[in-house]
Amino acid sequence: MEASSAGSSISAVTGGKAKPHQPEGTEDLQVNQLETQIWIKPDVQKTDVDFSEILNAIQEIAKDVNIFFDELEGVNSPSKDDDSLLHHGNLTSTSDDASRLEVVGEEVPDKNKANGLYFRDGKCRIDYILVYRKSNPQTEKREVFERNIRAEGLQMEKESSLTNSDIIFVKLHAPWEVLGKYAELMNVRMPFRRKIYYLHRRYKFMNRIEKQISRFRGWLPRKPMKLDKETLPDLEENDCYTAPFSQQRIHHFIIHNKDTFFNNATRSRIVHHILQRVKYEEGKNKIGLNRLLSNGSYEAAFPLHEGSYRSKNSIKTHGAENHRHLLYECWASWGVWYKYQPLDLVRRYFGEKIGLYFAWLGWYTGMLFPAAFIGLFVFLYGVTTLNHCQVSKEVCQATDIIMCPICDKYCPFMRLSDSCVYAKVTHLFDNGATVFFAVFMAVWATVFLEFWKRRRAVIAYDWDLIDWEEEEEEIRPQFEAKYSKKERMNPISGKPEPYQAFADKCSRLIVSASGIFFMICVVIAAVFGIVIYRVVTVSTFAAFKWALIRNNSQVATTGTAVCINFCIIMLLNVLYEKVALFLTNLEQPRTESEWENSFTLKMFLFQFVNLNSSTFYIAFFLGRFTGHPGAYLRLINRWRLEECHPSGCLIDLCMQMGIIMVLKQTWNNFMELGYPLIQNWWTRRKLRQEYGTQRKTSFPQWEKDYNLQPMNAYGLFDEYLEMILQFGFTTIFVAAFPLAPLLALLNNIIEIRLDAYKFVTQWRRPLASRAKDIGIWYGILEGIGILSVITNAFVIAVTSDFIPRLVYAYKYGPCAGQGEAGQKCMVGYVNASLSVFLVSDFENRSEPTSNGSEFSGSPLKYCRYRDYRDPPHSPVPYGYTLQFWHVLAARLAFIIVFEHLVFCIKHLISYLIPDLPKDLRDRMRREKYLIQEMMYEAELERLQKERKERKKNGKSYHNEWP
Repeated sequence: MEASSAGSSISAVTGGKAKPHQPEGTEDLQVNQLETQIWIKPDVQKTDVDFSEILNAIQEIAKDVNIFFDELEGVNSPSKDDDSLLHHGNLTSTSDDASRLEVVGEEVPDKNKANGLYFRDGKCRIDYILVYRKSNPQTEKREVFERNIRAEGLQMEKESSLTNSDIIFVKLHAPWEVLGKYAELMNVRMPFRRKIYYLHRRYKFMNRIEKQISRFRGWLPRKPMKLDKETLPDLEENDCYTAPFSQQRIHHFIIHNKDTFFNNATRSRIVHHILQRVKYEEGKNKIGLNRLLSNGSYEAAFPLHEGSYRSKNSIKTHGAENHRHLLYECWASWGVWYKYQPLDLVRRYFGEKIGLYFAWLGWYTGMLFPAAFIGLFVFLYGVTTLNHCQVSKEVCQATDIIMCPICDKYCPFMRLSDSCVYAKVTHLFDNGATVFFAVFMAVWATVFLEFWKRRRAVIAYDWDLIDWEEEEEEIRPQFEAKYSKKERMNPISGKPEPYQAFADKCSRLIVSASGIFFMICVVIAAVFGIVIYRVVTVSTFAAFKWALIRNNSQVATTGTAVCINFCIIMLLNVLYEKVALFLTNLEQPRTESEWENSFTLKMFLFQFVNLNSSTFYIAFFLGRFTGHPGAYLRLINRWRLEECHPSGCLIDLCMQMGIIMVLKQTWNNFMELGYPLIQNWWTRRKLRQEYGTQRKTSFPQWEKDYNLQPMNAYGLFDEYLEMILQFGFTTIFVAAFPLAPLLALLNNIIEIRLDAYKFVTQWRRPLASRAKDIGIWYGILEGIGILSVITNAFVIAVTSDFIPRLVYAYKYGPCAGQGEAGQKCMVGYVNASLSVFLVSDFENRSEPTSNGSEFSGSPLKYCRYRDYRDPPHSPVPYGYTLQFWHVLAARLAFIIVFEHLVFCIKHLISYLIPDLPKDLRDRMRREKYLIQEMMYEAELERLQKERKERKKNGKSYHNEWP
């Protein structure tokens, strides 16, 4: 019956008439393989129109557009439902005898019983699993809940655990009637017509050019990053239009097999929708599975994985055992790390929300390629120009310039030439291409976000999310329990619901904001502690016995401070999670999405400040407010503030970013994959010891899935947060560390496969849920993009020596007034950037233990330090020189010009790039028109058929239509 009804509705629009039925095997003679495809998916509403006008309109369409059906996808085409795409072996014969079919039909239930995906009868597929313990005291609530589940039409079966008799598994199955009823209520979109192709009229000249281009492409090597659909036929997709499921219009939908019409992810989503609306106790708020999970009535609830992800047979020769196996082979396996992600398969198995995360992660990783290439080019430019850099040459040759000690008492005088290596390393990151790269990265961030909007629109269209709107969310149980006494009418549903007074909400928000401010102060206090550590240990390392540490005391101080800072960051992250959870619950958000957005914003603020506060200190405060020799500024009038290295502060910032970024990403990858691996290994080990290897392999699928780790309580929060913080590192201080995009790219290539492996093999299958975009994270990304412009402007102007060198070249160097700024114009820059200090002017507590006689045989009278100050014998000793004010003015001017220029470019790019691609917009408009014509034509065909049947039966009705 399903095939006949589907066949009656499948007809192409050819000149306004339904396509006549043709004998099997002749249809492919009239089908052309065309390039442009129409995907018709918008919602359609039935309206009353004149069908003569429709037919005329369709005839006009047929003049310009040739509409055809895909090959061999008519009435007699094989089923292309979700499960039918999975083949077990390469079947070359399509006509088996009846006896063989009967044998296969008898073997299927036995096989289904063995794989643990069906009830005991081998026919009812398990759509959802509930787990509870018999010793749990919430028996009455559970019994009422399960009784109401049966009343909703769901079928139920219980089994005891093979490893623990106290654990009970409740298997749920949704029959066809229940699936159809709730699919219509939930507006689940299902396929109703095969894909239609059309071809615009083209000139012969254009066709010849296209043939030559296609022939030339045939000579080129195949794209290695694309998945091979010939060797992996399971990647084939359903070429169908979709529409919201309707039981009244069921004859429009292609239903070859009712058991596979709704795929497993959709079935689980429908069952979960039912469970969320089933009561477990009398009372208006005693409803839903989530409340039973929170009060401990059930221990776990999850949909099943579709069998094992491994197979003894090769997928290329025997096909995929199931969708999980297919995802593992073509997505989660390390052997396909260089290939594109099968996003449609990910969406089909895990749902749109997880699919969008991997789509965004893949897009972000792909966009990192040009950023990493340019950053590597900037670094290599510094390497190639290292020997021609006049500044580093002067530093390396300055054997006669003696620098003042960088700390009190124990730090010795040192030659400027001793910092030759640091000067060369600084040039690798701070060179002429740095400004260009900073501008490029600011523009890159905007282009990335704008093109993601377009990519998201295409994905939303392909995944039927354009017209999808989130349902009216349920109120959180905590909100209901708190405000159950105060109610008001919901303007949407018209039903009474708990209400939070405005004054109560404001007071809670004020307390929450105060908590956020307090925690940010804790971060600042931690950074202050690191600063004290640096100023104390630099003197300690300077007096160290080992010459290696004593001669590199500042580098040792910076390195150990960064490692300690990383440990503090990781410890505070644990504290911040608990504080954010407490403050979010204190606010009492009304719905789950409001709770998630509030929690996400707090956690991002906490972790962003925690991760970047020390970096901001090194970039903008280190060595800026130290005073000068003889008049140093001190903390609590005791500790002298830390100075920059004689070669500049940029080397400290590079070390900070490099160490934090590498350690953070390594730790995150271990916690994401290593921790679940260790836990699952330990569980398997215990099962092996108790029951042996043979018994373990015979465990049913629900037992195996129960022993996997559940998806974390915050869903995709940790995955997004990790990538967003990395995006901040990649953009905010990229002018000081051009290799950040390259490190991010390498990490993300690993991250995609780590996350894929974790979802497929280490975690229970998450519930397939829908989403239109990445939510609040997009706004956070835009905020980071704006902040990156400001920070990079300050890094170039304040932290690096780009502006002082520019001022010297145009104003004070050999080329002053000539409008040149080459390396020859930098002669004498190092000497001009150092001031002179009289050693006898040292404070008693700052005076070094050595007198510097090891340099010239006699005590030193003068030493040099980095600053623009007058000499000691000038009318105003150690006052700022005119060059200092020129440099300061140039820095401020650069910040203003850089920010305005980059912001103008960002806004211009944002304006020029539309959010929706033009071809997609045109396609959507045309398809909305064509789908209406197709629905009218199908309805006309049905009514005409009914009228013929009435005439045959001798019945006549008045006012027949049409």
